[in-house]
Amino acid sequence: MSLLSLQHIVKQYGTYTASDDVSFDIPAGKIFGLLGPNGAGKTTLIRMITRILYPDAGHILFNGEALAEKHTERIGYMPEERGLYKKMKVGEHLIYLARLKGLSKSEAQGKVNHWLQKFQIEDWYHKSIEELSKGMSQKVQFIATVIHDPDLLILDEPFSGLDPINSKLIEEEIFALSRTGKTIIFSTHRMEQVEEICNEIVLVNKGRKILEGGVKELKQRFKEHLFRITYQGTLPDGMLEKLEVVSADTQSLTVRFAAGHKGNELLQLFIEKNLEVTSFNEILPSINEIFIRQVHSSN
Repeated sequence: MSLLSLQHIVKQYGTYTASDDVSFDIPAGKIFGLLGPNGAGKTTLIRMITRILYPDAGHILFNGEALAEKHTERIGYMPEERGLYKKMKVGEHLIYLARLKGLSKSEAQGKVNHWLQKFQIEDWYHKSIEELSKGMSQKVQFIATVIHDPDLLILDEPFSGLDPINSKLIEEEIFALSRTGKTIIFSTHRMEQVEEICNEIVLVNKGRKILEGGVKELKQRFKEHLFRITYQGTLPDGMLEKLEVVSADTQSLTVRFAAGHKGNELLQLFIEKNLEVTSFNEILPSINEIFIRQVHSSN
């Protein structure tokens, strides 16, 4: 079942259409990538999901119900532009934000203690936000996003400013939250992170949805039947005449097969010629390559 459903969403600013008949469903418990180039309309969609803005046409459903004020307490939003109050202390700030999401003072205190201990940053409790580095502020912002145990998390560039160790920490926590059934919208320009983290994606450009699907399914859909084979030995004369060789290096070939042919045919050809095959792989496109190709074709 879909936790969130966008149905024919339209949003205009004067003569500019930021969302143009956009529809997609986000299954419960999935990590869902909301992708697009700068100015594609991602932020407008997020602001409508969080009820900062309202669509001019179409419907947004949360767990089967029309999105309403009561649902905002079930949403955690980590915006790209961080919104922490610099003069406040970390502990009091997190308690304040938790109270805004409906937690009692004692519940908020318990959640703050839990997350600071989890991230091993208890000594930050009495630090002011302005004392924190960008990466430290990022961790506090993440805690503020998840502290009220929301069903839907919206993470916009959550790894910005984090070093590799803390990036891994946040990534592991995202996976942990997903395993508990949380639904996560993940927006980033780092396509390698999308490929590693997301189950499904939707790609928007110029306010329109141009691509949707599972990460693994999309890589299969856009593959170009390329295979790379490395080998030991000397290729017999004429062996490659019927093959479309894309590139050739010492003891390595990349070959494109016509649709309908199998990579095993290439492997069998090498075996028949008594050549020792040391590796054999199908080359699938990266999400970054698919992103660039689809955006260019939609412009």
